[in-house]
Amino acid sequence: MSSTRPRGRAGTESKDEMKTIIVAAGLMIEEGKILVTQREGDSPHGFLWEFPGGKVEEGEEPRQALQRELGEELGIKVEVGKFFDAVLYPYPEAPVLLLLYHCRIEEGNAKPLKSRGLLWASPRELKELAMPAADDPIRQHLLSVEEEILSQETF
Repeated sequence: MSSTRPRGRAGTESKDEMKTIIVAAGLMIEEGKILVTQREGDSPHGFLWEFPGGKVEEGEEPRQALQRELGEELGIKVEVGKFFDAVLYPYPEAPVLLLLYHCRIEEGNAKPLKSRGLLWASPRELKELAMPAADDPIRQHLLSVEEEILSQETF
């Protein structure tokens, strides 16, 4: 007999599972460099570098969340383009689904409004930065296709 019980979905919780946190992040490339931000020291994963973005709120689409978060965190308006990659990482506190999208800055200059700093990193620099565990597989994917991505600045 088949079960009629609903299946768990990302961003929801049931008695048997923790709520998955959905995070939308931006891949911004200019002049062959990739924008990353450094988390504040007193935040989870403090002082680590990450692709900028933030949590998707209830009822929000990931692309909308990314536009909102980049406005709040960096003071920029972006156009969100193609999806690049996703990672589901099982942090002990709660699983995180990290979605990375190509973004193009339409307005403003990125400033670290809610982070310790920002860096336009070359692929070599990106390879050396300390990043949260969920960001690392995306960094590895990005570095594996770096020539194609950076030469075309794919959007």
